[in-house]
Amino acid sequence: MADEQSLTPLQRLKEWLDRLLVIDVFLVIAGALWFAVAVVSHSQGIEAPLTLFQRLWEPLFTPAIGLLMAAAVISGILGWWQRQGQR
Repeated sequence: MADEQSLTPLQRLKEWLDRLLVIDVFLVIAGALWFAVAVVSHSQGIEAPLTLFQRLWEPLFTPAIGLLMAAAVISGILGWWQRQGQR
Protein backbone atom coordinates (compact mmCIF):
# COMPACT_ATOMS: atom_id res chain seq x y z
CA MET A 1 0.00 0.00 0.00
CA ALA A 2 1.22 3.52 -0.69
CA ASP A 3 2.45 5.87 1.99
CA GLU A 4 -0.55 7.42 3.74
CA GLN A 5 0.99 10.93 3.52
CA SER A 6 1.32 10.83 -0.27
CA LEU A 7 -2.27 9.80 -1.00
CA THR A 8 -4.80 12.27 -2.33
CA PRO A 9 -8.24 12.34 -0.71
CA LEU A 10 -9.69 10.52 -3.72
CA GLN A 11 -7.08 7.76 -3.42
CA ARG A 12 -7.80 7.42 0.31
CA LEU A 13 -11.50 7.12 -0.44
CA LYS A 14 -10.82 4.45 -3.05
CA GLU A 15 -8.66 2.46 -0.61
CA TRP A 16 -11.34 2.74 2.07
CA LEU A 17 -14.01 1.56 -0.37
CA ASP A 18 -11.79 -1.33 -1.49
CA ARG A 19 -11.40 -2.46 2.12
CA LEU A 20 -15.15 -2.19 2.67
CA LEU A 21 -15.84 -4.32 -0.40
CA VAL A 22 -13.36 -6.99 0.69
CA ILE A 23 -15.09 -7.21 4.06
CA ASP A 24 -18.44 -7.31 2.26
CA VAL A 25 -17.34 -10.22 0.04
CA PHE A 26 -16.31 -12.23 3.08
CA LEU A 27 -19.60 -11.39 4.82
CA VAL A 28 -21.58 -12.66 1.82
CA ILE A 29 -19.46 -15.85 1.63
CA ALA A 30 -19.89 -16.43 5.36
CA GLY A 31 -23.65 -15.90 4.99
CA ALA A 32 -23.81 -18.46 2.18
CA LEU A 33 -21.92 -21.01 4.26
CA TRP A 34 -24.11 -20.27 7.25
CA PHE A 35 -27.21 -20.75 5.10
CA ALA A 36 -25.92 -24.12 3.87
CA VAL A 37 -25.24 -25.27 7.44
CA ALA A 38 -28.65 -23.94 8.54
CA VAL A 39 -30.45 -25.89 5.79
CA VAL A 40 -28.62 -29.11 6.72
CA SER A 41 -29.37 -28.48 10.40
CA HIS A 42 -33.02 -27.83 9.56
CA SER A 43 -33.23 -31.18 7.78
CA GLN A 44 -31.93 -32.79 10.99
CA GLY A 45 -34.58 -31.04 13.08
CA ILE A 46 -32.37 -28.26 14.48
CA GLU A 47 -34.21 -25.00 13.82
CA ALA A 48 -32.06 -22.36 15.57
CA PRO A 49 -29.47 -21.67 12.80
CA LEU A 50 -32.11 -21.21 10.11
CA THR A 51 -34.28 -19.06 12.37
CA LEU A 52 -31.35 -16.78 13.15
CA PHE A 53 -30.38 -16.61 9.47
CA GLN A 54 -33.94 -15.60 8.58
CA ARG A 55 -33.91 -12.89 11.26
CA LEU A 56 -30.62 -11.50 9.90
CA TRP A 57 -31.53 -11.81 6.22
CA GLU A 58 -33.23 -8.44 5.80
CA PRO A 59 -31.05 -6.20 8.00
CA LEU A 60 -27.64 -7.77 7.19
CA PHE A 61 -27.41 -10.06 4.19
CA THR A 62 -29.73 -8.26 1.75
CA PRO A 63 -27.79 -4.95 1.96
CA ALA A 64 -24.46 -6.80 1.76
CA ILE A 65 -25.51 -8.59 -1.44
CA GLY A 66 -26.93 -5.36 -2.87
CA LEU A 67 -23.69 -3.49 -2.14
CA LEU A 68 -21.69 -6.22 -3.83
CA MET A 69 -23.91 -6.14 -6.94
CA ALA A 70 -23.82 -2.33 -7.10
CA ALA A 71 -20.03 -2.35 -6.85
CA ALA A 72 -19.80 -4.86 -9.71
CA VAL A 73 -22.05 -2.73 -11.93
CA ILE A 74 -20.19 0.49 -11.09
CA SER A 75 -16.84 -1.20 -11.70
CA GLY A 76 -18.04 -2.37 -15.11
CA ILE A 77 -19.31 1.09 -16.03
CA LEU A 78 -16.07 2.76 -14.92
CA GLY A 79 -14.00 0.24 -16.88
CA TRP A 80 -16.08 0.87 -20.00
CA TRP A 81 -15.80 4.63 -19.48
CA GLN A 82 -12.01 4.43 -19.14
CA ARG A 83 -11.74 2.36 -22.32
CA GLN A 84 -13.87 4.91 -24.18
CA GLY A 85 -11.54 7.69 -23.03
CA GLN A 86 -8.50 5.87 -24.40
CA ARG A 87 -9.87 5.76 -27.95
